[in-house]
Order: sequence, then structure tokens, then C-alpha cells
Amino acid sequence: MKALKFLPLLLLFVFASCSTVRVATDFDKEANFNNYKSFAFFKPGIDKAEISDLDKKRILRAIEGNLSTKGMVKSETPDLLVSIFTKERERVDVYNNSFGGGWGWNPWYYGSYYGTSNVSRSTEGTLYIDLIDAKTNNLVWQGMGKADLVNSSMEKKEARINEIVMNILAEYPPGAMKK
Repeated sequence: MKALKFLPLLLLFVFASCSTVRVATDFDKEANFNNYKSFAFFKPGIDKAEISDLDKKRILRAIEGNLSTKGMVKSETPDLLVSIFTKERERVDVYNNSFGGGWGWNPWYYGSYYGTSNVSRSTEGTLYIDLIDAKTNNLVWQGMGKADLVNSSMEKKEARINEIVMNILAEYPPGAMKK
């Protein structure tokens, strides 16, 4: 009976773990992030990203919105250049649900084995957001987010992209107070 009390919590954990975004960031300790007030998108880098133009637009809108909430403005003479890079891979998870019984000891084991295997396939994407000092052309900050991608409706895809970008840029600027 006690196990049933924890079932809703377990299900919540399982579903939450499917929707998480794993984030990592790195930055140049010598850079003064207080000097960066404006940004522009680095078109040559963005053009190399191997995703659809529609998804690029979704990502760029999400980045622009997140940087704007941090007080930065889009400019023709920016302090930072923003570039993106993407990777995609198929993720295969195999869940074994098996039980068996028998008697004896190896190598003369006798018994029966019953079981099923479930295979789950999903697409995992990685989005890199690079922030480059516009004066020196040096990379000063990089954020990376890995997450399962949604291939269904446009609204769900856009919401997922917004979630991924928001989680990555939550770590910018380094040392900022978390809300």
C-alpha cells in the first residue's frame, strides 16, 4: 500500500525527465560581461546550422526575446555577435520487462523465461549558442542544451524551442543572480 502512495511522484519524475533540457555553459574568465549591451546575429555562422529555415527563425526569435529581457538591444553596431550550431541524433532506449523462474545451478540450469522488450526511439537535438565579442572576434560565452525534440505541431515545436533557448540563456551572463 505504501508503494501506491509514491506512484504519482514516480510518474511525475518519469514524465519530467523526458522533457528536461540538459544545459552546460563555458565562458572566458577575462571577458567583462558588463560591457556587453547590444547584439546582432552572425549570419555566416547561422547559415551553417543544419536545420530548416523555419526552425532557425524560431531559435533566433527565442534568443532575441531572451536577450531583450536581460536588457540587451539588437543593434547594427553590436557588442556581441550571436551564432548558433546544431547537432541531431536518434536516441534508442530499450526497456526490458522480464521475469523468469527455475531451479538448478549453472551450467545445468533449468527453468523458464518470460519477458518483453520495449524499444523507444526519439530524436535528441543539441543547440549551441555562441556569443562572440564583436571587436575582437573571440568567443566569450557558449551555452549548450540537449533535449528531446518534438516533431508534432508547430505550436509544440515552437514552445519546445523557446524552452531550450530559455534554459540555455538562463546561465548568461556568468555570475548573474538566479531568479
